[in-house]
Amino acid sequence: MCLHDISSLFADYGCMLEIRQIELLPDGRSLVDTIGRRRFRVLSRGHRDGYNTADIEYLEDKKVAGEELQELQCLHESTYRLANTFTLQFPTRRNLSFSPLQASADGPTWCWWLISILPLDPSYQLNLFSTTSLRARLTQLQRILAALLQDTSLELALRDFLLLE
Repeated sequence: MCLHDISSLFADYGCMLEIRQIELLPDGRSLVDTIGRRRFRVLSRGHRDGYNTADIEYLEDKKVAGEELQELQCLHESTYRLANTFTLQFPTRRNLSFSPLQASADGPTWCWWLISILPLDPSYQLNLFSTTSLRARLTQLQRILAALLQDTSLELALRDFLLLE
C-alpha cells in the first residue's frame, strides 16, 4: 500500500500489508482489515492487467548498540510519555500500548499508530515513514507533540478532529 501521488500515481514509500479479515459486501465491494508489516521503498514502477506494480526494497531502521542504544532508550521513553499525555487529552482517551524499543526492525509499533493519527500533512507523514533512523523519527515526534501540547487553540481543534473519527 502506498499513498496516492499525483505526479507518479503512488508515493516512493509504502507498507506491505497483512490481510487479517475480508468481508464481502452485497454490492460487490469489500471491507478489508489489514495491519502494516514491512516498510518499503519503490525502486521502479509498472502496470500490469490494469494494476499498478512496483519493484521494491524493504526498509529497516539502522541498528544501534552500546551507549547510543542507552541514549535512544531514554529518547524512546520520554517520547512515549509525551505521546500518552497527548492521547489522554482527548475524548477517546486511548492509552498507547508500550512496545519495546527494538521489538521489530521498524521500531516500536506505537510510533506508527501515532504518526497515522497526528494532524500532519501527508508529505510530512511520508517523511517520517521513510526514515530509517529511529532517533530522527522519535526526535521529530517529540517536537510535534511538544508543539501540540503547548498550543491550546490547536488543542481545541484537535479535540473536534478526534471526535469526528
